[in-house]
Amino acid sequence: MVREVEVVVVGAGQAGLAAAYHLRRFYEPGTGFAVLDHAPHAGGAWQFRWPTLTFATVNGVYQLPGMAVPEPEASTPVAGVISDYFAAYEREFDLRVQRPVSVRSVRSLPDGRLEVGTDRGAWVAKALVNATGTWERPFWPRYSGQESFAGRQLHTAQYRGPREFAGERVAVVGGGISAIQHLMEIHPFAAATAWVTRRPPQWRDGEFNPDRGREAVAMVEERVRRGLRPQSVISVTGIPQTPQIRAAREAGVLERLPVFDRIEPGGLRWDDGRFASVDAILWATGFRASLDHLAPLRLRGPGGGIVMDGTRVAADPRVHLVGYGPSASTVGANRAGRAAVREIRELLKRDDPVSAGRR
Repeated sequence: MVREVEVVVVGAGQAGLAAAYHLRRFYEPGTGFAVLDHAPHAGGAWQFRWPTLTFATVNGVYQLPGMAVPEPEASTPVAGVISDYFAAYEREFDLRVQRPVSVRSVRSLPDGRLEVGTDRGAWVAKALVNATGTWERPFWPRYSGQESFAGRQLHTAQYRGPREFAGERVAVVGGGISAIQHLMEIHPFAAATAWVTRRPPQWRDGEFNPDRGREAVAMVEERVRRGLRPQSVISVTGIPQTPQIRAAREAGVLERLPVFDRIEPGGLRWDDGRFASVDAILWATGFRASLDHLAPLRLRGPGGGIVMDGTRVAADPRVHLVGYGPSASTVGANRAGRAAVREIRELLKRDDPVSAGRR
């Protein structure tokens, strides 16, 4: 079964829904554009977040264009509220997201269009907005002896809360906000915790104002413009010292260790002789962009990334990546969705003025 539309949006998280909102102003859903989502329910990656991630501890929730985000009690888990919000958003703007649909490949056709192959048939389009995010590609580092470890190993994507670590000795590996949140939650329940990072944490003092935000985004954008793998925005902004984080530092919860040299059955070993007995290793080591389905287009360069010009793939103006690199934050995803649709409209107008003018 092959369906023809002007634009296909792959992914219905923050970036995908933002793009769909702007497409809806010009095209009819189902015929003018289609939104395909792999997840079983609305909510993007939010629906998979751990239950103890609440509105008090989340790093930030930003509203989608045209609809305010709910403001529940600070102790309310984020996952359910944001999933319901996304579902209401899809209904309000009649976006008709199709799910679950697994996109397997995107190929270029001889007539210049793109074929989006899925487990539910194919869609053919003139342009693609890829908003697949990173949640489905957790990054697991590899260390010598890792397979011999006798305890548990899990990733942030599998984390369900601190109580499962009660009485255990836990090592949290990773230098981002998620690692810090895990440590602060687990510490009261665990027998002991250890925090391991590749680099010393860069603590940020002072207000994170718009100027600092734009500077950080520009640094990430420069990398993707050169075709390098994108860094996270937090890697260039530093870690904000909230009152909770400051208190955890003062209590010794966030005393950082350098990365170990190998893993042994009973724990972590450093070449200088240090050893940490560990029952569980929680890898808070981030995620990688889910872009394997774009492999047939051969977009990656020698630097391992994709050369970008804004949201547009420099080598293929039909393809826009939103929620990638500098637009990986929620506020950045909204802006990227709008920018991608604006450029796609211009592209289609050049190729087919009648089609692009249709509402």
